[in-house]
Amino acid sequence: MISGVIKKLLTTTVFTVLILGTFANAASDNRIDGIRVWPAPENTRVVFDLKETPDYSYFQLSSPNRLVIDFSSTQNMVALAELAKKDQRILKIRKSKPKAKGGTRLVLELKEKYKLSIFPLAPAGQYGNRLVVDLFDQNRVVRKVNPQSNNKRDIVVAIVAGHGGEDPGSIGARGSYEKHVTLKIAKKLKKLIDAKKGLSAVLVRTGDYYVNHNRKTVIARKNKADLLVSIHADAFTSPKPSGASVLVQSSRRANSEFSRWIANRQRESELLGGAGETIKKTKDFNLALTLADMKKEYTMATSYAFAEYLLSELGKVTKLHKKKPEGLSLAVLKSSDIPSVLIETGFISNPSEEERLNSSSHQYKLAEAIFKSIDRYFVSNAPDGTYYASVGYKKHRVSRGESLSVVAQRYKVSVGQLKSVNNLKSNVVRIGQTLKIPRAD
Repeated sequence: MISGVIKKLLTTTVFTVLILGTFANAASDNRIDGIRVWPAPENTRVVFDLKETPDYSYFQLSSPNRLVIDFSSTQNMVALAELAKKDQRILKIRKSKPKAKGGTRLVLELKEKYKLSIFPLAPAGQYGNRLVVDLFDQNRVVRKVNPQSNNKRDIVVAIVAGHGGEDPGSIGARGSYEKHVTLKIAKKLKKLIDAKKGLSAVLVRTGDYYVNHNRKTVIARKNKADLLVSIHADAFTSPKPSGASVLVQSSRRANSEFSRWIANRQRESELLGGAGETIKKTKDFNLALTLADMKKEYTMATSYAFAEYLLSELGKVTKLHKKKPEGLSLAVLKSSDIPSVLIETGFISNPSEEERLNSSSHQYKLAEAIFKSIDRYFVSNAPDGTYYASVGYKKHRVSRGESLSVVAQRYKVSVGQLKSVNNLKSNVVRIGQTLKIPRAD
Protein backbone atom coordinates (compact mmCIF):
# COMPACT_ATOMS: atom_id res chain seq x y z
CA MET A 1 0.00 0.00 0.00
CA ILE A 2 2.77 2.44 1.01
CA SER A 3 4.93 1.48 -1.96
CA GLY A 4 1.97 2.14 -4.26
CA VAL A 5 1.51 5.64 -2.82
CA ILE A 6 5.23 6.39 -3.18
CA LYS A 7 5.17 5.15 -6.76
CA LYS A 8 2.19 7.38 -7.51
CA LEU A 9 3.92 10.42 -5.91
CA LEU A 10 7.13 9.79 -7.86
CA THR A 11 5.19 9.52 -11.12
CA THR A 12 3.34 12.78 -10.39
CA THR A 13 6.62 14.53 -9.48
CA VAL A 14 8.40 13.40 -12.66
CA PHE A 15 5.40 14.47 -14.76
CA THR A 16 5.37 17.88 -13.04
CA VAL A 17 9.12 18.34 -13.64
CA LEU A 18 8.69 17.50 -17.30
CA ILE A 19 5.81 19.96 -17.65
CA LEU A 20 7.76 22.73 -15.89
CA GLY A 21 10.79 21.97 -18.03
CA THR A 22 8.67 22.28 -21.16
CA PHE A 23 7.31 25.66 -20.02
CA ALA A 24 10.82 26.82 -19.11
CA ASN A 25 12.08 25.94 -22.60
CA ALA A 26 9.08 27.64 -24.20
CA ALA A 27 9.74 30.75 -22.13
CA SER A 28 13.29 31.03 -23.51
CA ASP A 29 13.17 29.34 -26.90
CA ASN A 30 15.62 31.82 -28.46
CA ARG A 31 19.08 32.91 -27.44
CA ILE A 32 21.68 35.59 -28.22
CA ASP A 33 24.86 33.76 -29.24
CA GLY A 34 26.96 36.74 -30.26
CA ILE A 35 27.12 40.53 -30.17
CA ARG A 36 29.44 42.39 -32.55
CA VAL A 37 30.21 46.12 -32.38
CA TRP A 38 31.51 47.81 -35.56
CA PRO A 39 32.67 51.45 -35.05
CA ALA A 40 32.88 53.66 -38.16
CA PRO A 41 33.65 57.38 -38.66
CA GLU A 42 29.97 58.33 -39.03
CA ASN A 43 28.15 55.57 -37.20
CA THR A 44 28.38 52.49 -35.02
CA ARG A 45 26.70 49.22 -35.99
CA VAL A 46 25.80 46.62 -33.36
CA VAL A 47 24.85 43.14 -34.59
CA PHE A 48 23.10 40.62 -32.36
CA ASP A 49 23.44 36.99 -33.55
CA LEU A 50 20.44 34.89 -32.54
CA LYS A 51 19.44 31.25 -32.78
CA GLU A 52 15.99 32.10 -34.15
CA THR A 53 14.20 35.12 -35.66
CA PRO A 54 14.28 37.90 -33.03
CA ASP A 55 11.06 38.92 -31.29
CA TYR A 56 11.98 42.36 -29.98
CA SER A 57 10.86 45.85 -29.01
CA TYR A 58 12.86 48.93 -28.09
CA PHE A 59 12.66 52.49 -26.78
CA GLN A 60 15.04 55.38 -26.11
CA LEU A 61 15.67 57.36 -22.94
CA SER A 62 17.48 60.64 -22.30
CA SER A 63 19.38 62.19 -19.37
CA PRO A 64 21.37 60.00 -19.66
CA ASN A 65 20.99 58.76 -23.24
CA ARG A 66 20.11 55.08 -23.50
CA LEU A 67 18.72 52.60 -26.00
CA VAL A 68 16.74 49.79 -24.38
CA ILE A 69 16.06 46.58 -26.33
CA ASP A 70 13.73 43.86 -25.08
CA PHE A 71 14.13 40.36 -26.54
CA SER A 72 11.09 38.20 -25.83
CA SER A 73 11.61 34.57 -24.79
CA THR A 74 15.36 34.93 -25.23
CA GLN A 75 18.43 34.11 -23.17
CA ASN A 76 21.67 36.07 -23.49
CA MET A 77 24.79 33.91 -23.75
CA VAL A 78 27.28 36.74 -24.31
CA ALA A 79 29.61 38.46 -21.83
CA LEU A 80 28.87 42.18 -22.09
CA ALA A 81 31.64 43.87 -20.10
CA GLU A 82 34.21 44.46 -22.89
CA LEU A 83 31.94 44.79 -25.94
CA ALA A 84 31.94 48.59 -26.22
CA LYS A 85 35.51 49.10 -25.04
CA LYS A 86 36.80 50.46 -28.39
CA ASP A 87 33.68 52.36 -29.45
CA GLN A 88 33.31 56.13 -29.06
CA ARG A 89 29.48 56.21 -29.09
CA ILE A 90 28.52 53.37 -26.74
CA LEU A 91 29.71 53.82 -23.16
CA LYS A 92 28.46 50.47 -21.94
CA ILE A 93 26.20 47.52 -22.80
CA ARG A 94 24.49 45.96 -19.78
CA LYS A 95 21.54 43.82 -18.75
CA SER A 96 18.48 45.14 -16.93
CA LYS A 97 15.29 43.65 -15.53
CA PRO A 98 13.45 42.03 -18.45
CA LYS A 99 10.08 43.24 -19.64
CA ALA A 100 8.63 39.74 -19.22
CA LYS A 101 9.72 36.49 -17.60
CA GLY A 102 12.02 34.44 -19.82
CA GLY A 103 13.13 37.51 -21.82
CA THR A 104 16.30 39.59 -21.95
CA ARG A 105 16.55 43.36 -21.66
CA LEU A 106 19.79 44.96 -22.90
CA VAL A 107 20.65 48.60 -22.31
CA LEU A 108 23.09 50.53 -24.50
CA GLU A 109 24.38 53.52 -22.54
CA LEU A 110 25.17 56.19 -25.15
CA LYS A 111 27.54 59.15 -25.19
CA GLU A 112 24.90 61.38 -26.83
CA LYS A 113 21.68 61.19 -28.85
CA TYR A 114 22.01 59.43 -32.21
CA LYS A 115 19.80 58.80 -35.21
CA LEU A 116 18.62 55.23 -34.90
CA SER A 117 17.97 52.42 -37.37
CA ILE A 118 17.07 48.95 -36.08
CA PHE A 119 16.04 45.96 -38.20
CA PRO A 120 16.25 42.14 -38.34
CA LEU A 121 18.16 40.19 -40.98
CA ALA A 122 17.42 36.67 -42.15
CA PRO A 123 20.18 34.03 -42.37
CA ALA A 124 22.65 34.64 -45.21
CA GLY A 125 26.02 33.12 -46.01
CA GLN A 126 27.92 32.33 -42.83
CA TYR A 127 25.47 34.24 -40.64
CA GLY A 128 22.22 33.14 -39.02
CA ASN A 129 19.40 35.32 -37.69
CA ARG A 130 20.48 38.82 -36.70
CA LEU A 131 19.19 42.05 -35.25
CA VAL A 132 21.08 45.11 -36.51
CA VAL A 133 21.27 48.44 -34.68
CA ASP A 134 22.79 51.47 -36.44
CA LEU A 135 23.63 54.59 -34.43
CA PHE A 136 24.27 57.54 -36.77
CA ASP A 137 25.86 60.84 -35.77
CA GLN A 138 23.36 63.70 -35.90
CA ASN A 139 25.71 65.77 -38.06
CA ARG A 140 27.67 63.47 -40.32
CA VAL A 141 31.13 64.75 -41.23
CA VAL A 142 32.14 64.24 -44.85
CA ARG A 143 35.87 63.76 -45.42
CA LYS A 144 37.26 66.56 -47.56
CA VAL A 145 40.21 66.27 -49.90
CA ASN A 146 42.61 68.97 -51.06
CA PRO A 147 40.58 70.86 -53.69
CA GLN A 148 43.38 72.74 -55.42
CA SER A 149 46.85 72.42 -56.90
CA ASN A 150 48.45 75.68 -58.13
CA ASN A 151 45.04 77.43 -58.10
CA LYS A 152 43.62 74.65 -60.24
CA ARG A 153 41.41 72.08 -58.58
CA ASP A 154 42.39 68.46 -58.14
CA ILE A 155 40.64 65.65 -59.94
CA VAL A 156 38.94 63.73 -57.11
CA VAL A 157 38.65 59.95 -57.13
CA ALA A 158 36.31 58.23 -54.65
CA ILE A 159 37.54 54.74 -53.76
CA VAL A 160 35.11 52.16 -52.41
CA ALA A 161 36.63 49.14 -50.69
CA GLY A 162 33.92 46.52 -51.16
CA HIS A 163 32.02 45.06 -48.18
CA GLY A 164 33.19 45.60 -44.57
CA GLY A 165 32.13 45.06 -40.98
CA GLU A 166 29.66 42.21 -40.59
CA ASP A 167 29.60 41.84 -44.39
CA PRO A 168 32.84 39.95 -45.20
CA GLY A 169 32.08 39.56 -48.89
CA SER A 170 33.39 36.41 -50.51
CA ILE A 171 35.49 34.03 -48.41
CA GLY A 172 38.39 32.10 -49.92
CA ALA A 173 39.20 28.43 -49.37
CA ARG A 174 41.93 29.43 -46.93
CA GLY A 175 39.60 31.72 -45.01
CA SER A 176 40.56 35.04 -46.64
CA TYR A 177 37.89 37.73 -46.41
CA GLU A 178 37.20 39.87 -49.45
CA LYS A 179 36.61 42.91 -47.20
CA HIS A 180 40.23 42.80 -45.96
CA VAL A 181 41.77 42.37 -49.41
CA THR A 182 39.76 45.23 -50.94
CA LEU A 183 40.64 47.66 -48.15
CA LYS A 184 44.37 46.92 -48.48
CA ILE A 185 44.27 47.54 -52.24
CA ALA A 186 42.16 50.69 -51.73
CA LYS A 187 44.65 52.15 -49.23
CA LYS A 188 47.57 51.46 -51.57
CA LEU A 189 45.68 53.11 -54.42
CA LYS A 190 44.92 56.18 -52.31
CA LYS A 191 48.63 56.64 -51.52
CA LEU A 192 49.53 56.50 -55.20
CA ILE A 193 46.78 58.96 -56.17
CA ASP A 194 47.54 61.45 -53.40
CA ALA A 195 51.24 61.44 -54.35
CA LYS A 196 50.39 62.60 -57.88
CA LYS A 197 50.07 66.35 -58.31
CA GLY A 198 46.60 67.23 -59.53
CA LEU A 199 44.92 64.10 -58.14
CA SER A 200 43.27 63.51 -54.76
CA ALA A 201 41.53 60.43 -53.37
CA VAL A 202 38.88 59.88 -50.74
CA LEU A 203 38.34 56.48 -49.15
CA VAL A 204 34.64 55.84 -48.70
CA ARG A 205 35.53 53.14 -46.13
CA THR A 206 38.69 53.62 -44.06
CA GLY A 207 38.33 50.64 -41.72
CA ASP A 208 36.49 47.40 -41.06
CA TYR A 209 32.89 48.63 -41.06
CA TYR A 210 29.96 48.57 -43.46
CA VAL A 211 28.79 51.51 -45.59
CA ASN A 212 25.46 51.06 -47.37
CA HIS A 213 25.32 51.62 -51.11
CA ASN A 214 23.36 54.88 -51.01
CA ARG A 215 25.82 56.35 -48.51
CA LYS A 216 28.75 55.49 -50.78
CA THR A 217 27.47 57.73 -53.56
CA VAL A 218 26.50 60.45 -51.05
CA ILE A 219 30.08 60.56 -49.73
CA ALA A 220 31.48 60.58 -53.28
CA ARG A 221 29.13 63.37 -54.34
CA LYS A 222 29.79 65.58 -51.29
CA ASN A 223 33.51 65.26 -51.97
CA LYS A 224 32.80 66.39 -55.56
CA ALA A 225 34.25 63.19 -57.00
CA ASP A 226 35.01 63.10 -60.71
CA LEU A 227 35.22 59.29 -60.66
CA LEU A 228 34.10 56.45 -58.39
CA VAL A 229 36.12 53.24 -58.31
CA SER A 230 34.71 50.27 -56.38
CA ILE A 231 37.18 47.46 -55.60
CA HIS A 232 36.05 43.85 -55.14
CA ALA A 233 37.25 40.25 -55.40
CA ASP A 234 35.10 37.76 -57.30
CA ALA A 235 33.99 34.27 -56.27
CA PHE A 236 32.37 31.23 -57.84
CA THR A 237 31.08 27.83 -56.74
CA SER A 238 33.98 26.21 -58.59
CA PRO A 239 37.63 27.02 -57.77
CA LYS A 240 38.56 27.08 -61.47
CA PRO A 241 37.57 30.61 -62.67
CA SER A 242 40.28 33.27 -62.35
CA GLY A 243 41.17 36.71 -63.58
CA ALA A 244 40.10 40.34 -63.21
CA SER A 245 37.15 42.08 -64.83
CA VAL A 246 35.62 45.56 -64.90
CA LEU A 247 31.90 46.24 -64.57
CA VAL A 248 29.91 49.32 -65.55
CA GLN A 249 26.27 50.23 -65.11
CA SER A 250 23.87 48.40 -67.40
CA SER A 251 21.60 50.51 -69.57
CA ARG A 252 18.59 48.85 -67.93
CA ARG A 253 19.62 50.02 -64.45
CA ALA A 254 20.55 53.44 -65.78
CA ASN A 255 17.17 53.90 -67.43
CA SER A 256 15.22 52.90 -64.31
CA GLU A 257 17.27 55.28 -62.16
CA PHE A 258 16.90 57.97 -64.81
CA SER A 259 13.10 57.69 -64.68
CA ARG A 260 13.17 58.10 -60.91
CA TRP A 261 15.42 61.17 -61.08
CA ILE A 262 13.20 62.87 -63.64
CA ALA A 263 10.07 62.15 -61.62
CA ASN A 264 11.70 63.65 -58.52
CA ARG A 265 13.77 66.37 -60.14
CA GLN A 266 12.53 69.08 -57.74
CA ARG A 267 13.91 67.10 -54.81
CA GLU A 268 16.91 65.36 -56.37
CA SER A 269 18.37 67.88 -58.79
CA GLU A 270 21.83 67.47 -57.26
CA LEU A 271 21.92 63.90 -58.55
CA LEU A 272 21.82 65.24 -62.08
CA GLY A 273 25.12 67.07 -61.85
CA GLY A 274 25.96 70.52 -63.22
CA ALA A 275 22.70 70.86 -65.12
CA GLY A 276 20.75 70.04 -61.96
CA GLU A 277 19.58 73.56 -61.13
CA THR A 278 18.41 74.17 -64.69
CA ILE A 279 16.60 70.83 -64.70
CA LYS A 280 15.01 71.64 -61.34
CA LYS A 281 13.79 75.11 -62.27
CA THR A 282 12.62 74.62 -65.83
CA LYS A 283 8.90 74.20 -66.42
CA ASP A 284 9.63 72.65 -69.79
CA PHE A 285 9.53 68.90 -69.14
CA ASN A 286 11.03 68.13 -72.57
CA LEU A 287 14.01 70.38 -71.84
CA ALA A 288 14.50 68.73 -68.44
CA LEU A 289 14.32 65.33 -70.09
CA THR A 290 16.85 66.28 -72.76
CA LEU A 291 19.38 67.77 -70.31
CA ALA A 292 19.12 64.86 -67.92
CA ASP A 293 19.39 62.33 -70.70
CA MET A 294 22.53 64.03 -72.00
CA LYS A 295 24.06 63.88 -68.52
CA LYS A 296 23.18 60.21 -68.13
CA GLU A 297 24.62 59.32 -71.54
CA TYR A 298 27.81 61.27 -70.81
CA THR A 299 28.29 59.49 -67.48
CA MET A 300 27.73 56.05 -69.00
CA ALA A 301 30.04 56.76 -71.95
CA THR A 302 32.76 58.07 -69.60
CA SER A 303 32.44 55.02 -67.35
CA TYR A 304 32.84 52.67 -70.32
CA ALA A 305 35.77 54.60 -71.78
CA PHE A 306 37.60 54.58 -68.44
CA ALA A 307 36.82 50.87 -68.02
CA GLU A 308 38.72 50.19 -71.25
CA TYR A 309 41.77 52.01 -69.87
CA LEU A 310 41.48 49.89 -66.71
CA LEU A 311 41.41 46.61 -68.59
CA SER A 312 44.43 47.68 -70.62
CA GLU A 313 46.49 48.30 -67.47
CA LEU A 314 45.15 45.39 -65.41
CA GLY A 315 45.98 43.02 -68.27
CA LYS A 316 49.66 43.90 -67.79
CA VAL A 317 49.74 42.66 -64.17
CA THR A 318 47.12 39.89 -63.96
CA LYS A 319 45.02 37.56 -66.07
CA LEU A 320 41.75 39.01 -67.35
CA HIS A 321 38.53 37.07 -66.83
CA LYS A 322 36.64 39.43 -69.17
CA LYS A 323 38.50 41.40 -71.84
CA LYS A 324 35.73 43.95 -72.33
CA PRO A 325 33.75 46.01 -69.80
CA GLU A 326 30.64 44.17 -68.65
CA GLY A 327 27.33 45.91 -67.93
CA LEU A 328 25.50 44.82 -64.77
CA SER A 329 22.75 46.24 -62.56
CA LEU A 330 24.67 47.08 -59.38
CA ALA A 331 23.67 49.62 -56.73
CA VAL A 332 27.14 51.13 -56.35
CA LEU A 333 27.18 52.04 -60.08
CA LYS A 334 23.81 53.78 -60.17
CA SER A 335 24.91 57.44 -59.97
CA SER A 336 23.96 59.48 -63.03
CA ASP A 337 26.45 62.27 -62.36
CA ILE A 338 29.61 60.39 -61.34
CA PRO A 339 31.31 58.02 -63.80
CA SER A 340 31.58 54.74 -61.86
CA VAL A 341 33.25 51.36 -62.33
CA LEU A 342 33.48 48.19 -60.25
CA ILE A 343 36.73 46.24 -60.45
CA GLU A 344 36.81 42.52 -59.69
CA THR A 345 40.52 42.18 -58.95
CA GLY A 346 40.45 38.38 -59.19
CA PHE A 347 38.69 35.26 -57.88
CA ILE A 348 39.25 34.76 -54.16
CA SER A 349 37.58 31.37 -54.63
CA ASN A 350 40.54 30.27 -56.78
CA PRO A 351 43.30 29.00 -54.39
CA SER A 352 46.19 30.37 -56.47
CA GLU A 353 44.51 33.72 -56.98
CA GLU A 354 43.53 33.88 -53.32
CA GLU A 355 47.20 33.58 -52.43
CA ARG A 356 48.12 36.37 -54.85
CA LEU A 357 45.31 38.63 -53.62
CA ASN A 358 46.73 38.31 -50.10
CA SER A 359 50.23 39.21 -51.31
CA SER A 360 51.19 42.80 -50.54
CA SER A 361 53.30 43.01 -53.72
CA HIS A 362 50.41 41.80 -55.90
CA GLN A 363 48.03 44.20 -54.16
CA TYR A 364 50.44 47.00 -55.01
CA LYS A 365 50.62 45.91 -58.65
CA LEU A 366 46.84 45.99 -58.88
CA ALA A 367 46.69 49.40 -57.19
CA GLU A 368 49.41 50.73 -59.50
CA ALA A 369 47.55 49.44 -62.57
CA ILE A 370 44.37 51.20 -61.43
CA PHE A 371 46.35 54.38 -60.72
CA LYS A 372 48.00 54.34 -64.15
CA SER A 373 44.63 53.97 -65.84
CA ILE A 374 43.30 56.96 -63.87
CA ASP A 375 46.33 59.05 -64.82
CA ARG A 376 46.20 58.02 -68.50
CA TYR A 377 42.49 58.62 -68.80
CA PHE A 378 42.51 62.10 -67.26
CA VAL A 379 45.58 63.22 -69.21
CA SER A 380 43.42 62.95 -72.31
CA ASN A 381 40.08 63.75 -70.66
CA ALA A 382 40.82 66.29 -67.94
CA PRO A 383 37.79 68.23 -66.62
CA ASP A 384 37.89 71.99 -67.16
CA GLY A 385 39.45 73.97 -64.33
CA THR A 386 41.67 71.15 -63.11
CA TYR A 387 45.43 71.09 -62.78
CA TYR A 388 45.53 68.22 -65.29
CA ALA A 389 43.71 70.36 -67.83
CA SER A 390 46.29 73.15 -67.43
CA VAL A 391 49.35 70.92 -67.91
CA GLY A 392 47.96 68.14 -70.03
CA TYR A 393 49.68 69.29 -73.20
CA LYS A 394 53.21 70.25 -74.12
CA LYS A 395 53.70 72.78 -76.92
CA HIS A 396 55.81 72.29 -80.03
CA ARG A 397 56.66 74.87 -82.67
CA VAL A 398 56.93 73.28 -86.13
CA SER A 399 60.36 73.73 -87.75
CA ARG A 400 61.45 73.43 -91.39
CA GLY A 401 61.42 69.84 -92.57
CA GLU A 402 59.04 68.60 -89.87
CA SER A 403 55.81 66.84 -90.73
CA LEU A 404 52.98 65.71 -88.48
CA SER A 405 54.32 62.15 -88.50
CA VAL A 406 57.83 63.34 -87.53
CA VAL A 407 56.42 65.32 -84.57
CA ALA A 408 54.29 62.35 -83.54
CA GLN A 409 57.29 60.03 -83.61
CA ARG A 410 59.40 62.47 -81.61
CA TYR A 411 56.85 62.64 -78.75
CA LYS A 412 55.78 59.00 -79.00
CA VAL A 413 52.14 59.80 -79.75
CA SER A 414 49.99 58.92 -82.74
CA VAL A 415 49.20 61.18 -85.69
CA GLY A 416 45.52 60.68 -84.83
CA GLN A 417 46.06 62.04 -81.30
CA LEU A 418 47.85 65.10 -82.64
CA LYS A 419 45.05 65.80 -85.13
CA SER A 420 42.40 65.33 -82.45
CA VAL A 421 43.83 67.68 -79.81
CA ASN A 422 44.73 70.32 -82.41
CA ASN A 423 41.45 70.06 -84.36
CA LEU A 424 43.34 69.35 -87.59
CA LYS A 425 41.38 68.23 -90.63
CA SER A 426 44.45 67.02 -92.54
CA ASN A 427 48.06 65.99 -91.99
CA VAL A 428 49.37 69.30 -93.32
CA VAL A 429 51.25 71.60 -90.91
CA ARG A 430 53.09 74.86 -91.58
CA ILE A 431 56.45 76.16 -90.37
CA GLY A 432 56.02 78.15 -87.16
CA GLN A 433 52.70 76.52 -86.29
CA THR A 434 52.32 75.68 -82.56
CA LEU A 435 50.97 72.23 -81.81
CA LYS A 436 49.63 70.91 -78.52
CA ILE A 437 51.29 67.58 -77.65
CA PRO A 438 49.36 65.18 -75.41
CA ARG A 439 51.25 63.13 -72.87
CA ALA A 440 52.28 59.74 -74.25
CA ASP A 441 50.18 56.82 -72.94
